[in-house]
Amino acid sequence: MNILQEFDTIAAIATPIGTGGVGVIRISGDKSFEIIDKIYSKHNLKAGIISHGQILDGEKIIDEVIILPFKNPKSYTGEDVIEIHCHGGINVVRNILEIVLKNGARMAERGEFTKRAFLNKKLDLSQAEAVADLIHAKTKDFAKQSAKNLAGVLGQKIKEIRTDIFNVLSKIIAGIDFPEDVAEPEYDYIIQEFEKALNKIDTILASANSSNIMRQGIKIAIVGKPNVGKSSLFNTLLNVERAIVTDIAGTTRDVLTETLDWDVAITLVDTAGIRESEEVGKVEEIGIEFSKQSADEADLVLFLYDASKGLNDEDKIILELIKNKKHIVIANKADLVETREPENFYLSTKTKEGLDELKNKIKQESYNFSLEDTEFVTNNRQQDCLEKCKESLIQALDAAKNYELQDLISIDLKSALLFLDEITGEVITDDILNNIFDHFCIGK
Repeated sequence: MNILQEFDTIAAIATPIGTGGVGVIRISGDKSFEIIDKIYSKHNLKAGIISHGQILDGEKIIDEVIILPFKNPKSYTGEDVIEIHCHGGINVVRNILEIVLKNGARMAERGEFTKRAFLNKKLDLSQAEAVADLIHAKTKDFAKQSAKNLAGVLGQKIKEIRTDIFNVLSKIIAGIDFPEDVAEPEYDYIIQEFEKALNKIDTILASANSSNIMRQGIKIAIVGKPNVGKSSLFNTLLNVERAIVTDIAGTTRDVLTETLDWDVAITLVDTAGIRESEEVGKVEEIGIEFSKQSADEADLVLFLYDASKGLNDEDKIILELIKNKKHIVIANKADLVETREPENFYLSTKTKEGLDELKNKIKQESYNFSLEDTEFVTNNRQQDCLEKCKESLIQALDAAKNYELQDLISIDLKSALLFLDEITGEVITDDILNNIFDHFCIGK
């Protein structure tokens, strides 16, 4: 995007494309009020006052709408903004967008509304990233955590750490520049402040693993021989008939995936039965290779065998494949057996025996943390900046403990501040900025 495009008036559909009760077209920029004046049945709209009328294309009525006008800087983007709330039909919202574009706006790029909110200092960069997290949240818990970041929880903590470091740097620079008037700070004070800042950084990074799991979810693959009940378990966990179930070996030829919300997002994978046989055709062979790949990529593997037939050599070959993966061994078709080995986990997808216990076991094996205790949600970019800031601070701390020149210590402190400023966006490159907002949807 060139510099002139940054000041264009932009427009986009802000609601999902499809049939619905309401559709929203958003306009942002200096020409917003000028554009709506050309296409709306009423004129001289006042900011903050909702208006009801018709969108017109010439003299032709396109739809009956509600208009929400916002005057800068009191808007989401910090610019003049018009929101057109129309009926939610696909063609209705597209027709209105076309009229808006025809009258002076250009199509917004991905995330451009939120990007303008950041550039106009309505949001810091951590809040802007929280917008994307909130939209794409796969679970209600991650949505709640993302809302905290949108409210500025992470940004405020980063600013607090920045203030601690900046205060030390200011005293060091004052002592260096005005040695006759200001004494250099004591090394004990410097060490104490650095350790305090490092503890705060560690507090944020302690939630990094939980953050990544909440964002990316956990991949669980169901594997085993043909006809041991993999697809039945898949359907049972989903509580819907998603996979075809028959007593014919090799029914499942492809990998099926669905997402569950069990506090964290779980991607459940149903795989083709793994077997070595001359009866295996080309298509089933490809499916088996996909099964092995899915097991290799999974965070947790559910290995099923037929309890009525016992664990045989073919089962043991599959167990060997997943021996280095976190896995749960499940004896399915428990309703067909009378005697049971006490150390085995028995399940019946037919009678639902053992199902609740399996769900609890999956949760215990998948994650050993409490989502409610996740104080800060961070992404990989933010975690990388914090790690680099921590590295610079540790170098400064070591230098202070060795009583090195404070002029040299200040170099590491400046570096630490730059990494913190990257998190909030005080210092950011165009490439990083564009990469962040390219992951947004159009209209946000």
